[in-house]
Amino acid sequence: MLNKVVHGDPTDRPNLLIAHGLYGSARNWGVIAKRLSGDRQVIAVDMRNHGQSPWFDSNSYADMAADLAEVIDGQWDVLGHSMGGKAAMVLASLNPAKVNKLVVADIAPVIYTHTQMGPLQAMRNVDLNITSRSEAKTQLTGLEPGVDDFLLQSLDMKEKRWMLNLDVLAAEMDKIIGFPPSTGLFKVTRCSCPAHVPTTFNQTTALRSKRSSRTPNSPRSPMPATGCTPKTRGRSKLLSRHIWP
Repeated sequence: MLNKVVHGDPTDRPNLLIAHGLYGSARNWGVIAKRLSGDRQVIAVDMRNHGQSPWFDSNSYADMAADLAEVIDGQWDVLGHSMGGKAAMVLASLNPAKVNKLVVADIAPVIYTHTQMGPLQAMRNVDLNITSRSEAKTQLTGLEPGVDDFLLQSLDMKEKRWMLNLDVLAAEMDKIIGFPPSTGLFKVTRCSCPAHVPTTFNQTTALRSKRSSRTPNSPRSPMPATGCTPKTRGRSKLLSRHIWP
């Protein structure tokens, strides 16, 4: 069972489940989850191989979707960001009775051609025989501004280890930047550029996305930003701005 961080109390509204992105954790959503818990219970989870959740040999979207399904008791609203967004889409495809409403941020149901091995390798290069996070930060090199601070949230200084299963995430990277073709609700295509805008999805109307009002390089998170318009297929127009599975 995934590690859960619970905010607020149950109400007559459906609970909200939040699934984070690659190299993240439930803690990343703490401030937002608290604000959303005023009229419902909000549960943020550590995805498998992340945070305090169990480590497994697989990090496939089918497995991540099954993990999320175990957390949901009844029918909940689901918010998935990046890698968590793809897992949430697969959850809605395979277990539609468990999903009331679904919001997917910063990801699309496409196969990306980039990789996220850079941050992973940067973490591997850190000598964990350190006494402070600042020492670790100086060793996290070759990253976009702000990414080092984001990654350091997963550094357990007491145990001197990353709270990420780096070996499995490396071995499963092709699956993480890909998307399972048999979800049924999506026509999966390949994106030649690793960037995207937030995408929303519901079970009855397929994908819908709208162009962001931001300029391609305007600030939006600690992650790198670029601009592109990848291929489209069917009714899903995918406009891309942002990388991070």
